[in-house]
Amino acid sequence: MDPEVRLRDVELGDVDAYVRMRCDPVMMAELGGPLPREGIEEKVRRDVEDAASGKALIKMIVPAAGGPGTAGKPVAGTVTLWHHDVDGTVFSEIGWMVMPEFQGRGVGKRAVRMLLERARYEDRWGLVHAFPSTTNAPSNGICRSLGFTFLAEQDVVFAGRIVRTNHWIIDPSTDLARTDSPSSR
Repeated sequence: MDPEVRLRDVELGDVDAYVRMRCDPVMMAELGGPLPREGIEEKVRRDVEDAASGKALIKMIVPAAGGPGTAGKPVAGTVTLWHHDVDGTVFSEIGWMVMPEFQGRGVGKRAVRMLLERARYEDRWGLVHAFPSTTNAPSNGICRSLGFTFLAEQDVVFAGRIVRTNHWIIDPSTDLARTDSPSSR
């Protein structure tokens, strides 16, 4: 059974959660290591603006109240869908991070699915790409289980670092439907 979570827009008060996700060596192990603490407030501010304008869907994953691991931890992670330009080609990308205490519980899979369902409903994102590190078995498993198609291994730049990734793609309007079942909702 999928865990109960909800998604909410990123808020200015989410700085501590961003620090926990982006500045922690364990959380950032698959993305080239922790980012510096400086600039996190600015990153949150930009993300809040992008979410408010509709430029990107930047969601905080909020676990069901009273569930295991929720005491004193208002968010379980983040899931984001945005457009970006690589060498003149604009495409949609989805990415997610789940705090260690929530990993292995299906929280990330549920949140990714929820955002892809929204993308299907909005019908403005087109094909959605994901680039988990080649060594990130849980994130690659999420892609596989939700109906993404594996394209190839590829190097991508994340925060100025080159990361070896698996390139996955999904069309939320058709491919996500392959995984629709009572147990995946």
